[in-house]
Amino acid sequence: MSKHDELAKFIVTNVGGEENIRDLYHCMTRLRFTLKDKQKANKQALENSDGVISVIESGGQYQVVIGNHVSEVYDTIAKNYNLQVKSGNEKKEADAKEGNFISRAFTVMSSIFQPIVPALAGAGMLKAILVILTQLEWLDSASSTYAILAAAGNGVFFFLPLMLAFSASRTFKTQPIVSAAIMAALLEPNFTKLMENTGDIASFIHIPVVLMSYTTSIIPAILAIWLYSYLERFLKRVVPKSIELFMVPLVSLLIMVPLTAIVIGPLGVYTGKGIADGIEFLSTQSGLLTGAILGGGWTFLVMFGLHWGIAPAMINNLSLKGFDTIRPMMASATFAQSGVALGVFLKAKDKKLKAYALSSIFPSLFAGITEPIVYGLSVKLKRPMIAAVIGGMVGGAIAGHFQATVLAYVFPAITTIPAFFTNTIAFYLISIIVSFVVTTVLTYILGFNEGNGATDAETGKTESEKSEPALQTESGQIAITENVYAPINGEIVPLSQVNDPAFSTEAMGQGVAILPSEGKVYSPVSGVVSLVFRTGHAVAITSDNHLDLLIHVGLDTVKLKGDYFTKHVEQGQRIERGDLLLEFDIPKIQAAGYDLTTPIIVTNSTAYQKVTQTRQKSVDLQSVLLTVH
Repeated sequence: MSKHDELAKFIVTNVGGEENIRDLYHCMTRLRFTLKDKQKANKQALENSDGVISVIESGGQYQVVIGNHVSEVYDTIAKNYNLQVKSGNEKKEADAKEGNFISRAFTVMSSIFQPIVPALAGAGMLKAILVILTQLEWLDSASSTYAILAAAGNGVFFFLPLMLAFSASRTFKTQPIVSAAIMAALLEPNFTKLMENTGDIASFIHIPVVLMSYTTSIIPAILAIWLYSYLERFLKRVVPKSIELFMVPLVSLLIMVPLTAIVIGPLGVYTGKGIADGIEFLSTQSGLLTGAILGGGWTFLVMFGLHWGIAPAMINNLSLKGFDTIRPMMASATFAQSGVALGVFLKAKDKKLKAYALSSIFPSLFAGITEPIVYGLSVKLKRPMIAAVIGGMVGGAIAGHFQATVLAYVFPAITTIPAFFTNTIAFYLISIIVSFVVTTVLTYILGFNEGNGATDAETGKTESEKSEPALQTESGQIAITENVYAPINGEIVPLSQVNDPAFSTEAMGQGVAILPSEGKVYSPVSGVVSLVFRTGHAVAITSDNHLDLLIHVGLDTVKLKGDYFTKHVEQGQRIERGDLLLEFDIPKIQAAGYDLTTPIIVTNSTAYQKVTQTRQKSVDLQSVLLTVH
């Protein structure tokens, strides 16, 4: 029995056996199970196994993280067990129904808010900078320059209902433009001029309408589009196809706009205000306790995707009051993870572990990206997570007790400190410094077992598992130079700008990304296909000089389950530079809502002295994309 057979049998046994598995597929590093009864799974046994990095329960899935060899283990399970594999549509329907109401609600919130968060964060930071500039009298608030910049910062928040409606339409699978039009009606001047004061009463065919301001509102848009999705499906069943093009949008607007103004809008506004008031009540009753809970527990909320249930409350606070007290409390969790990295760097004796810890500090401190630390150090080494929880609790308690505030929706980092420049800035700075220092010290004192190895945050591959390079210098680095040609025609995207921390932080290795202009992937080197994913969205190649490359078409495209991808090679196949590897349908993938930015990564880049990138802004198949020394 091979090692993959043994690991496959062990995993299946400890997820409750073959009869407990409803569905299984895999991504880059994880076996993603849908289980009939999660209580039958033995999480402790799985996590204590040498072949399993961690177990994550999220979004209705039981995810077993095992690393780069996930496809081999998956193939072994598929070969040895009689599992039912769902089609893409069946999978989506199962995921939507999986889990309890709270789990499903958080999953929905996540899918709606994730596309909007970058715009909120950028605009929020701009608003904070304007506050500082005017307070320092470097910019006149009456100037046209200020007005233009203020419009840039306020526009996202003013038209937030439109953006939420558009994003919600993708989650609820309905017409995005009609969805936006429903909320646009509540921002249109004919409607807004009816109200002089909030709570004024108008009428619609003798039905009273309580007038509200819907700019910056959140819940009305989500509720309205959720209800509209049912109406649209009903209309498409009963309206003749010959007039569906105009009749369905016409009836939808006629029904949904008045219904939203009369019922959904006021209900949503009052619900949002109630949530904000409830959190504020808890904070005022015991800011110390509220801050300690948020600071200590925020990392776990993020790991399970539950933080999206709190994000609307933060935005609602900013909309209603102009400031928020939740974000400063949870910021301690981010800086605590930075403390973990520094503590491991100071304590570790293994040079590779020290290097990994050091490299993960900077994305955390300057961009608020903690995934490489959480999964690569805290979870893997265990005791540092205890230090992070304690440090986060102490820092969060300070921020909560002194009611620290923030002026905009930003990610906690050194670069976003201007957003916290209120009269409580001193308490915020104390809270994050304390969380960082306490966690660093505790990580050093508590120590950790270096035998666990330095784990790549995304690939899950420990240093002890990485194969030794064939041609090495005395320093252990490969003594060759190899050119990697562009596998795709398109525009260059720096890895730091890729919207996925596993790539942007170089946790998976150095490289660059391409935004494709053609849906074909060609081999950038000569060698062997070391792995081609069943879904066809990614392929790994080992060159003749032992260079390991990963080409990952798009971000999160594993969820397409192979739709719109065509494979032209198989694992183990010999290839020459320029051979066609994959094809993909750009319009259909984009229409499905996926980012097609394609990272090309040297996954064993630590074995080389230097990886240099092209300076070209666009490349074709004859362009040298990377040179590895």
